[in-house]
Amino acid sequence: MLTVGVDVGGTTVKAALVDADGALLATRVAPTPRRPHELDDAVAQLVEQLSVEARTRDREVGAVGLAVAGFVDPERRSVSFGAHLPWRDEPVVERMTVRLGVPVTLEHDANAAGLAEHRVGAAAGARVACLVALGTGIGAALVVDGQVFRGAHGVAPELGHVVVVPDGRPCPCGKRGCLERYCSGTALGASADELVSASEDFSTLRATWERGLPISGRDVAQAAAAGDSVAKRVVLDFAGWLGRGLALVADVFDPDVVVLGGEVSASAPLFLDDARAGYAQEVTGRGHRRLADVRAATLGGDAGMIGAALDARERGL
Repeated sequence: MLTVGVDVGGTTVKAALVDADGALLATRVAPTPRRPHELDDAVAQLVEQLSVEARTRDREVGAVGLAVAGFVDPERRSVSFGAHLPWRDEPVVERMTVRLGVPVTLEHDANAAGLAEHRVGAAAGARVACLVALGTGIGAALVVDGQVFRGAHGVAPELGHVVVVPDGRPCPCGKRGCLERYCSGTALGASADELVSASEDFSTLRATWERGLPISGRDVAQAAAAGDSVAKRVVLDFAGWLGRGLALVADVFDPDVVVLGGEVSASAPLFLDDARAGYAQEVTGRGHRRLADVRAATLGGDAGMIGAALDARERGL
């Protein structure tokens, strides 16, 4: 049997046909609809397309895993909320199991990515592995002895919303000074805006700022890679905050491996060495304890689909 992993994000719904080793055999993608029943339809259509693909290989789809960018209840049966999804307190597992005719499992997207990296990616074999996904914000997952740690109510760990600067930058979560306001793709742009406005140094980012356009994390990374001095200072600041975040992870969870995923991790060569150095300096007991091995993710944007499919294989088949 093959399984299908579906990564239900705020912009796109991505699905993949996955074998027992976590290899992608085929993929499909569709835009994310804005109504609950339309989202059900989109998921069902992608699964059906991949089921047809499986039959061309004389195989069948035995289970479907959903990785969702939203709150999943502790029993992993329903989606209570997603900022960019139309599902609200929806019994997704029951409904989609009936509709698709195969077992359906449900997981938070960061947990699915963490599971994938642990099973077949950069954290393979680790006893305690933490995924830190650096994108618009910070997603995180913790895998302990092969099992995803969820906390008492299914929402742990929320590393991105640990306050690191009291009364700092406002965060969409309602607090101020959250780690992800200083260490994410969004944070790169915000820091660049601040530095460009306060500096007279030449920067290729200034033209964007002067037109009143937002500077993106990708803009900063590209400029830093090209040698832009202002962008490089922004990236160095980002690396400092990441080092502090890694020290926080180590102090609380003591993992043997930390995997950096998410869109920003594609630029890891620009900041990873500095972040590791900052982590080694900030961690409690520095110089007298073993440090986690900090690595870039290997599965990229496919991790959510792969993890959902592997979860469906482990729990659904």
